[in-house]
Amino acid sequence: MEVKEAADKIRETIEEERAVDEHFRRRAAVAIGVMAMLLAIASLSGERASTEIVNSNIQASDIWAFYQAKNIRQTANQLAAEELELVQVSQPGLSPAARAAFQKRIAGYRKEVQRFENEPDPADPGNLLKGVGKKQLTAQARALEEKRDHARRQLPSFEFAQALFQLGIVLGSVSIVATSRPLLGLALALGAVAMLLMLNGLFFGLELPLI
Repeated sequence: MEVKEAADKIRETIEEERAVDEHFRRRAAVAIGVMAMLLAIASLSGERASTEIVNSNIQASDIWAFYQAKNIRQTANQLAAEELELVQVSQPGLSPAARAAFQKRIAGYRKEVQRFENEPDPADPGNLLKGVGKKQLTAQARALEEKRDHARRQLPSFEFAQALFQLGIVLGSVSIVATSRPLLGLALALGAVAMLLMLNGLFFGLELPLI
């Protein structure tokens, strides 16, 4: 009877350990699944940030090139107006009709200079992000540069988050095979840090001090 009771006790202990191990493996598998999902989010966010950096930089460069073309044309009109003014001053004997023609041409050049400086969108004149004057182009280019710089601050957080999620998934998988709770704890700790980094990239965009 004692031998049978001992055997039953051993069997019960083994079954309890198996049940505990099975419960541990299930929890570890769920944790790995969650980290895999977060890894996918971090990867997509990192790709989006990379695309934003490239696109915003290209668009800002195009706008600054347009700005330079506007500036050259504005300078040409400014010089033309000043040259006509010098001619007018150097010829005091001009007839009233000729002087009026000079004034008209000068006023036209001055108007063009002002138009190149500030040419808002007629449909939305108060919006600096619309329009083709130098003032509007400057605001547009700087807005795109801000988007680019924000994406650059985001990207390292996403990249580090991806690396830590991957390490966490690997350690979590090993913990299932080895039934090691310390390994799973380390995997979860890495996942938590990666989660914080991903949240920083998504919502705050704070630059990492080690970058």
